Amino acid sequence: MLNIISIIFLVFIAGDFLKRSESSLHLFQLEGYDLKKYNTWLRNNPEKLFSVGKLIESDKTPLVYTDRALRLKKTHTIINILIGIILFFIGYIMQNSFLYLLVVLLFVFVYIMEPYIINITANINAPKEKAINMGFYKTAQEKIRKMSNLTVVGITGSYGKTSTKFITSTILKERFNVQDTPSSYNTPMGLSKVINNELTDDKEVFVAEMGAYVKGEIKEVADLVQPDIGIITSIGPAHLESFGSIENIINTKYEIIESLNEDGIAVFNYDDENLKRVADSTKLKKYYYGFNDTINLDVYAKDVSVNSRGSTFTLVIKELGEIGCSTKMLGKHNIGNILAGCTVGYILGLTLEEIAIGVTKIQPVEHRLNIIDPGTGIIIIDDGFNSNPSGAKAALEVLNEFKTGRRFVVTPGMVELGEIEYEENKKFGTLMGEVADFVFLVGK
Repeated sequence: MLNIISIIFLVFIAGDFLKRSESSLHLFQLEGYDLKKYNTWLRNNPEKLFSVGKLIESDKTPLVYTDRALRLKKTHTIINILIGIILFFIGYIMQNSFLYLLVVLLFVFVYIMEPYIINITANINAPKEKAINMGFYKTAQEKIRKMSNLTVVGITGSYGKTSTKFITSTILKERFNVQDTPSSYNTPMGLSKVINNELTDDKEVFVAEMGAYVKGEIKEVADLVQPDIGIITSIGPAHLESFGSIENIINTKYEIIESLNEDGIAVFNYDDENLKRVADSTKLKKYYYGFNDTINLDVYAKDVSVNSRGSTFTLVIKELGEIGCSTKMLGKHNIGNILAGCTVGYILGLTLEEIAIGVTKIQPVEHRLNIIDPGTGIIIIDDGFNSNPSGAKAALEVLNEFKTGRRFVVTPGMVELGEIEYEENKKFGTLMGEVADFVFLVGK
């Protein structure tokens, strides 16, 4: 009787093991195939190891079966099958022994620890992945180098990279044939894929987002795309846990400027106190945008009006003049991102009128302060992509513009802020208390 029950139990474990295995792969993909980040997540969420089935539930970013993911799944499945065969063989030998219960417990232990098997899988696949990646990288790098008439705009920063990329692309399309990177593609492999598969000879401008978690990663991406114009949108504590310090973040983001040749052009958000120092010391041709220090700014906005339907402002480009602009984008911080795009438009020769028309065509980026109005009397502001101190404050400022009805906030708080995470979440809580009628804290 005991053996029958244990066999049924083991069959259940084996079936559920498949879901868990796929979920481990999904998490590894979400963490950028970075074992350090993956294992940090497991350490920070130990209760997930003891849960049944999937480690994570993510409708926002589902598992994408890329060629790399399929290779990992194949290796991971083989390893799990081998482990299963060994355990079943041991169980078969000991089925009439009192040690059989220990075998059952061993099955349970392996089930719990299955997510860590990804470490074995990744290390087995690592040499092949490195060779494949380098091949893609070199092919893309050579393709960019041969496109002598292509202008490359590189964008990095702690916050606002993706929004600024799509904004810049939209404005430049008023005159140029533009290629940008989709979604949040900002890694060497993501950009290599776009360059190799989508960047065609008729493109005049390539707008590329550049992301990083450690020093040297921006340089790797910049060496790939070889930017002519480099933009830094902001410096803040995003991914402080992996960077270690704000100074490391500044130095890493500045790698985009260091990658520019002597004819390159640097663009800085001059309202960012962390950027001012490096901006002032930059010897290349440079442009400043922002709101505050208008004497030193090349591009700025005034007469800003932000409400629940969008924003209006007067765009000032010192060498061209000024013009009224309107946009569907919400929040003053998004106007800052628009100013970055306007600066690039100005550098590449667009008129004020072309820039203003481009601004009206900008669409909100998915999960970044999107207004969803289903007509039920409930308006949703979707800012669910991620959260950081600057973005959280901006989102609450937008929420505060809704003067009628009750205001709700649903949030898990902010993560990956290292030692300042507690303090920043405390500030976030205080701000929510000043703006919201109800706050729902979800997750841990």
